[in-house]
Amino acid sequence: MAPKFKFKKQRDNGGPLLSLSNEKEPEMALMDSQSESYCRQGHRSDLFIQTQHQGDGGGFICLVCLCSLINTPTPRAPTLHVSYALSQLSLALPLRSFHARFLVSPLVHALSSFDDQPIACQLIDVITALCNCDADDVFSEFVFRVADKLSSGALAWSRKQLYMLHCFGVLLNCQTNNPSVHIKDKDALVSSLVTGLKLPNEEIRGEILFVLYKLSLQCMHMDGDGADILLAFCPKLLHLSLEALMKTQSDDVRLNCVALLIILAQKGAFIDAYANEVRSMSFDEVDNSMQTEDGTDQPSLNVLFAEAIKGPLLSSDSQVQISTLDLIFHYLSCEGTPSKQIQALVEENIADYVFEMLRLSECKDQAVNSCLQVLNIFSTAEQALRQRLVVGFTTLIPVLHHVAEVPFHPAQSQTLKLIGNCISDCPEIVSTSQVEEIIPVLTRMFRRHTDGEVDMLPETFITACSTVVALLKLPSFHGTSNLATSVQEASKHAVLACLSISGKNPSQLLHSLYLLKEVYENSLEVFSTNKTSCMELRNSIMDICASHLLPWFKMVINEINEEIVLGVMETFHSILQYSVIPATEFAKTLVSSSWFSFSFGCLGLFPTEKIKWRVYLMLSSLVDVLLGSDTGQPIRDVTLCIPSDPLDLLFLLGQKSFHNLELSSCHSAVLLILHTAALYDDRLADEKLVLASLEQYILVNNSNFQYEAADSLTMMWLVNLYSLYRSFAEMSYQIPYSQEAERILFHLVTENEWDLLSAEIHPLSLRWLFQQEKISKAMSQQILKLCRSYSSNEPVVVQGKSSQTINDKVIAELVAAGDNYGAAILVSLLIQLVEQEAQAHDIISVLNFMATTIKIFPAASDQLCFHGIGNAIQPLFYSSSHSSSTQSFMAASFLLFNILRSVHSEILSDDETWLAVTMKLIDYLISTVAVCGWTHESLLVINILSLILHHSTNKALVEASKAIVFNTSLVSTINSTIYDACSKGPALIDCDEGTSTGETLIFLLILYYFSLRSLHAVLPGGVDWHDFLDPSNSMQSLPMINIRCRDLCRLIHFGSPSVKLVTSHCLLELFTILSNQKNKEGEELECSMGFLVSVMAVLEGLVFDSDIRVATNCGLCLSMIFEWEKLDLQEKRITAKNYWCRLIVEEMAMSLATQHLALESFINHHKPAVHVAASLLKLDTIPGWMRTVFDDPCIAGIIGNLSPSNLSTEMVLLFRQLLNSEFLNAQQIASLNHVLQACRKYRYTNSSQDEHEEKKYMQVEDLGEVGRYLIHLISSQSSSSVDKDSRGLPNGDKRLLEEIEMFFRTLTAEDDR
Repeated sequence: MAPKFKFKKQRDNGGPLLSLSNEKEPEMALMDSQSESYCRQGHRSDLFIQTQHQGDGGGFICLVCLCSLINTPTPRAPTLHVSYALSQLSLALPLRSFHARFLVSPLVHALSSFDDQPIACQLIDVITALCNCDADDVFSEFVFRVADKLSSGALAWSRKQLYMLHCFGVLLNCQTNNPSVHIKDKDALVSSLVTGLKLPNEEIRGEILFVLYKLSLQCMHMDGDGADILLAFCPKLLHLSLEALMKTQSDDVRLNCVALLIILAQKGAFIDAYANEVRSMSFDEVDNSMQTEDGTDQPSLNVLFAEAIKGPLLSSDSQVQISTLDLIFHYLSCEGTPSKQIQALVEENIADYVFEMLRLSECKDQAVNSCLQVLNIFSTAEQALRQRLVVGFTTLIPVLHHVAEVPFHPAQSQTLKLIGNCISDCPEIVSTSQVEEIIPVLTRMFRRHTDGEVDMLPETFITACSTVVALLKLPSFHGTSNLATSVQEASKHAVLACLSISGKNPSQLLHSLYLLKEVYENSLEVFSTNKTSCMELRNSIMDICASHLLPWFKMVINEINEEIVLGVMETFHSILQYSVIPATEFAKTLVSSSWFSFSFGCLGLFPTEKIKWRVYLMLSSLVDVLLGSDTGQPIRDVTLCIPSDPLDLLFLLGQKSFHNLELSSCHSAVLLILHTAALYDDRLADEKLVLASLEQYILVNNSNFQYEAADSLTMMWLVNLYSLYRSFAEMSYQIPYSQEAERILFHLVTENEWDLLSAEIHPLSLRWLFQQEKISKAMSQQILKLCRSYSSNEPVVVQGKSSQTINDKVIAELVAAGDNYGAAILVSLLIQLVEQEAQAHDIISVLNFMATTIKIFPAASDQLCFHGIGNAIQPLFYSSSHSSSTQSFMAASFLLFNILRSVHSEILSDDETWLAVTMKLIDYLISTVAVCGWTHESLLVINILSLILHHSTNKALVEASKAIVFNTSLVSTINSTIYDACSKGPALIDCDEGTSTGETLIFLLILYYFSLRSLHAVLPGGVDWHDFLDPSNSMQSLPMINIRCRDLCRLIHFGSPSVKLVTSHCLLELFTILSNQKNKEGEELECSMGFLVSVMAVLEGLVFDSDIRVATNCGLCLSMIFEWEKLDLQEKRITAKNYWCRLIVEEMAMSLATQHLALESFINHHKPAVHVAASLLKLDTIPGWMRTVFDDPCIAGIIGNLSPSNLSTEMVLLFRQLLNSEFLNAQQIASLNHVLQACRKYRYTNSSQDEHEEKKYMQVEDLGEVGRYLIHLISSQSSSSVDKDSRGLPNGDKRLLEEIEMFFRTLTAEDDR
């Protein structure tokens, strides 16, 4: 900042100092143009200069007279005349060179003679004007003479000297010349000027300081050591200048003094002066005072400097303040500046002044920059500055807000560095509110930097990262859960911003990684009051590493240096190592990206001990997270011993380790590395090489296995690896293997204690083990352990990229696959336990495990039946010790039920085993009911018998089904129970599935339903079905399960909703069988008309039942009764006078024809009535009232309410019958044709699954679930067994499209006629 050069004048714009309009002109000085060739004093005309005279065309000035006038002022020539003459002279400029040189000496002499400020100002202006002319010799002459005057000391520092100093300052301030070269004796001049600084005159000191400043500058520009002129006077000059600065109240003087001191500081004057003080006295004395040459005490330079700058720092002139800050900066930043100087200024409270100036700066850039660069220097004096930071720290936060918004602001780094120093040195001064104010600012800086909105300098970025880390470690940061999101965002953007520029500035990436690592490690402590925020923060960091850092790291591994590799690995290692909750997901992400192979690739690119140490330690932590705590210890134990190349690891594995503990430890580490990599399909070497090394290891270390107890974990690693690579060998058919090594391994598996559940194993390895018949016994024991573990609710984890997380699921998959001995092992295990009369707990655990296996993979039931599960269940049921155990019996029964519900019928063999099991179940049922009534166990048996009957419809378990249907005792027991239930009459409504009677009744009705289907399938011509309808005129030929039709009507009329549903299915099945028999054999139904009328009355009342399934079944039954031949002679009487049927049809027609009511759900509600109406329309003689109901407005209204989305199969059936009965006119047919075409297109483009599609093997573990499953099975079978033409199929798209096609065929047939 250039100093101010100021001299008070009273002058207008370039005009004369005083007006001469009323005064007499000076004699002999100014002549008009008619004068002679000589002036009045006789001077020649060659010394005349032309000027502009007042009132005429001009005149001349005699230079000799002018010089005489200004050099010898007399009363005859007052100052007024001198001023006028000088003003006229200024009007005559520019002069010829001769004239200008002539005036040099007189003007300088005049300047030293007049003690008049206006005259002095005019003289200085004239001198300045003459110097600005092209004549350089005039300028140099002026400089020489003025400097000589000042050097001589002739003026004795009077006011005249002030004008001379000012003139000299003006000459030195010339920018186009170098005045200092024209000074004859610079030392004398400087000596005189330095002496003048002692004067009490403030104005003179200001002029001297400016002259010294300009001299130092111009001499420096000339020879590079201009300041050396002043250095000889420096100790004295420094003290005098500082005293002047301390005493003055003038900002102009301060500015000149500070400018000079800055030049001296840049040249090291303060350093030299301080060194002289140190040499002459002790340090304590230097810090306080020193003696001058005359023996008087004066403050030391440090103290004097501190006192001198306090005044300028408090100045109202911002330029003075900023210049003073620059002086402090140069004073303290010179090379060799001792730290005690910095400490001394801080102790003198200069930092407080700077902080105050910063506070009042209103964040103006120039003031902010200057303050911060000084404070950054002060920060090196940590102890001294610490107390000042308590007050000053609050000032820095608004500054941070300001500089953070400006791209590349030079004060960003300094502000952050100061804040970071404050946090580190005085953590107790930072409050929670200040933390909450700073963190969002830093987060915004990182985010805008990542987005490219506001860039940061590398130094700023690094400092920002360090500042966030420092804030995290503050006590005031703890508990600020609201900052978790900001910290999360800051760490994320810091890393993302560096990934694209890592090659240009790797230190930025390293600092961002350090920030990420510190946030992760300190998150639990920092956000201890909010576990959710902590977990979200940690999950975010793991996501950054997994989604951004890891892919980038793998992509640029060949382009980055070792330091970055170490930084990234250290970050990943920190996440794995310092997780309170194991970072399992992140670990899996690493291994799923082939981290083991990548790590060994890094070892190849960077073969240093640091990389090797970091790689193996990280792998050990990765193993800890994946396989369990401290599992990776074998790797940590031999980190410095094992090689870096995978091939060398395989070679090491093939060495004999007998009595060599170090080599044995290395073997364990190598096996662990290979084992963990293999679990996640990360192959470190060729399959042939790995298998060969494993076989070599087995062969050469066989003696170790024989004479030393094999470590169970090491053995499992070996078993997993060998099994996996043998599996690869079998798939490729090209990799040879050693049979001897296989024999040794099988011997180890068979003879040693090992636990498949305690170790992780690859799915392919497990499958290969279950494919080896030689170790089936050993695998059977492992399965038993698994069953016991599952029974005790201890889940077992099986690792691997493609493996499941629950062990029973893996075994279930193996059992269901059928390409291994899994199912055979399970069956043989159960047989073995039963034969050995093992503990009931083991048998129950195996039974439950089998049931779970079927639950997970229903196809497993096929494999269990294929391998003879019946041979295992039969002895279990017939064993007195186990059959008497209710728990064992229930477990076996539930297993049997689940097998029968999921097995394919063609797999079941119709042998004596299943017959024996069935007979035992029937015996158990009869005896239990006789003694205890209907218990849970007996009801479960009923359901098993129902499934046996169900399979008989597919030609399986036929003999067992006959044993059920024709068992006299069972028939008697069932009939007795049904009779008791029917006798309750209206009270039956209270017997729902929640009561014992209701539950029993439901399961017996289910059994009856399946017995009907079984009889129809097993004995198609051996049963007189009339006995099931009305037994009043006939006797039953065979003892079989038979619930009379009238009892079914009672049950459906009085029963609970669940009883009604199952009963309706039984009636529908019975009526379907009767209809099929009548249609096939042409027989008449042997029942009374009164009986049929009473049945119809019951069914008609239930067509409007709230359960659409019950209503539909009753509607279908009613429609079948209408079609029976028995009614041929009576149909007019029955149908014509059947007001209930008419009510059903009228209600349906009115509802369907009403606008806005024909929604899809509403149409579905009238499906039962549609079936009744369609059956009536199929009669030979259609009731007359049908045409009244289905008149043209009604049919048109129904068609108008139809749409492609709400059209159902039943509605198409109804309209097909209306078409056949000629109820439709041409317009209605055309409209209906359009709707059906649109519906067909809609169904093809929006196909959906059948609503009756069977649910996928829901879990069946109690009687409630058993009942729901069987009812679902009945519903699906009942609907599929109904005649397609009139009884409707499930409302699936396929059936609807078929019905539409039948309508079009009927329409075509009508057209052909």
